[in-house]
Amino acid sequence: MAKNPKAADSRRGRSPTRRPQPRRAKAAPAASSAPDIEDLAPAVPAATPAALCAQLLRWYDAHRRDLPWRCASGGEEERAYAVWVSEVMLQQTRVPVVVCYYERWMARWPTVRSLAAATQEEVNEMWAGLGYYRRARFLLEGAKQIIEKGVFPRTVSTLREVRGIGDYTAGAIASIAFNKVVPVVDGNVVRVISRLYAIADNPKESSTVKRFWELAGQMVDPLRPGDFNQAMMELGATLCSKTKPGCSECPVSSHCQALALSHENSSVQVMDFPRVVPKAKPRRDFAAVCVVQIAQGLEEEAPDAKDNDNLFLLIKRPEEGLLAGLWEFRLILVDEGKTDFQNRRKAMDKYLSKLLSIDVGQRSDVIFREDVGEHVHIFSHIRLTMHVELMIINLKDGVDRLCKKGADSTKLKLVNESSMESMGLTSGIRKVYNMVRAFKEKRLAVSQKGHVPTRKRTRRLKQ
Repeated sequence: MAKNPKAADSRRGRSPTRRPQPRRAKAAPAASSAPDIEDLAPAVPAATPAALCAQLLRWYDAHRRDLPWRCASGGEEERAYAVWVSEVMLQQTRVPVVVCYYERWMARWPTVRSLAAATQEEVNEMWAGLGYYRRARFLLEGAKQIIEKGVFPRTVSTLREVRGIGDYTAGAIASIAFNKVVPVVDGNVVRVISRLYAIADNPKESSTVKRFWELAGQMVDPLRPGDFNQAMMELGATLCSKTKPGCSECPVSSHCQALALSHENSSVQVMDFPRVVPKAKPRRDFAAVCVVQIAQGLEEEAPDAKDNDNLFLLIKRPEEGLLAGLWEFRLILVDEGKTDFQNRRKAMDKYLSKLLSIDVGQRSDVIFREDVGEHVHIFSHIRLTMHVELMIINLKDGVDRLCKKGADSTKLKLVNESSMESMGLTSGIRKVYNMVRAFKEKRLAVSQKGHVPTRKRTRRLKQ
């Protein structure tokens, strides 16, 4: 996410005395067969703020999408809350997906005060599937902070004091809800500005990021700053897309230096702007995942029983770090060289014995234990390969004494199948649960045909 310089809140859309021109690199060596983009001079004059604003706002008024957060009713604070929720949801998530989540969220928590009264678990359940769960956590913490102060912040500087609100979100709330003449810069705006001014510099470098904010601040319409910012984002999200820009329909194409350069030089394309920066390869992690099912009163059954009283053991993740505070099946990271059957089970048995006081050999009967399969889950920076197994146990002394000797029971939960269906799980854990369900249903179908002798297989697995 692009960052706003600290002075962004003090800008009020005054026309600058000098328009910054695209940075030019040093001349390319004579041996080059084609000029670098940085070496090409601007093909059209830079757009004047007044002309660009007028053309862009006319287009926006006629073509903007009908999105629920743009129709929020109520006063300025209600509008600010709606913008806040929508912008946080839209980070890393496509608009069609967000619409459904936003409408469900606002139906349950229509105001900041109602959200502040929610629990983290309730928020996580509502957020499940959107990913980047820290955003949901910060929304709740920010709502509590605003209620404690007693007033919704109205400026970029005061909004930035709220937990989880950064430069972009602060600018969006301040301009759209409170009509403050401040810019916003997200990926869509970076793409539009980069093409308007043919900026070929690395968009991730701090100096380039600062330049984007400065240009955006000079372009903001002083009378309709919120609409202008939304128009810039709308243009980048629709016509000025990454790979298929609709230049013939663009309302500001006459000011676009990237388009003009592409007409003059066949080696240049509009899609060359902004420069594509290769992403770092995600780290590869490996994990053993054990879905522990506690069968109530079963002795000889394999995974064939469909008893809704069967309980699944969930573990709460630490309150800090990746997927903080969320519930999952027991997951243990293992070295790449130790993902084999024996090493994974050895690590899992050690965990169950030491941390949960479950001794699979003494305190419980292992009814069934078998590998289910693998699932690869991609985070923004991690490629996690999960080796999933299902273990069904029948505790000799009941589930009430599952935790003892100082174990923190607030980090454990026993959930039946019907609750699992409605519980807010991460997409990765939900995939694992669905894998287990499909595995059990397949085994049930086979055993009902008499192809698998359940008792014999169970004894073999217990060895």
